[in-house]
Amino acid sequence: MLRTARLELRRWRDEDRAPFAALNADPEVMRFFPRPLTHAESDQMADRIEAQFAELGYGLWAVDVVGTGAFIGFVGLAWQRFPAHFTPALEIGWRLARAAWGHGYATEAAVAARDFAFRPTGPDGAGMDEIVSITTRTNEPSQAVMRRIGMTSDPADDFLHPNLAPDHPLADHVLHRLRRPA
Repeated sequence: MLRTARLELRRWRDEDRAPFAALNADPEVMRFFPRPLTHAESDQMADRIEAQFAELGYGLWAVDVVGTGAFIGFVGLAWQRFPAHFTPALEIGWRLARAAWGHGYATEAAVAARDFAFRPTGPDGAGMDEIVSITTRTNEPSQAVMRRIGMTSDPADDFLHPNLAPDHPLADHVLHRLRRPA
């Protein structure tokens, strides 16, 4: 578990699945993804997240607002292994319910996940030298979070996501990187 001033990043609970399915079904939350997810697809994603925790001890943490216990989404670390010039790579990512937007929660939680990624390998860190974050070119809100946590991009790293047709409106992706501070 990770804590910030306002948030708790923790392992998933069974009661997280219904609000997670609701946010994954929200067309506005999912506007930078190919489509909203069904409840079953959302549950499958939660299962994959838990499998990574079981294997590595870290992953996409469920996020609660301290004092309310309200589940607002996830922020954390996930391995990307699809074929691309930068994979395999540990990606930092987030997905929050619409009601949680505009409060700085994504940035606050991403700083905690970023710091975990760079601490030495063990229960308090992943021991990484570099993390990445990717999104479709049109997802300016996520790119703003990437910049706020210190990530940078190079247009030479931009790519077409291999899991989307090249002419899909969301295929054009940007890559942001961050190296561990010296």
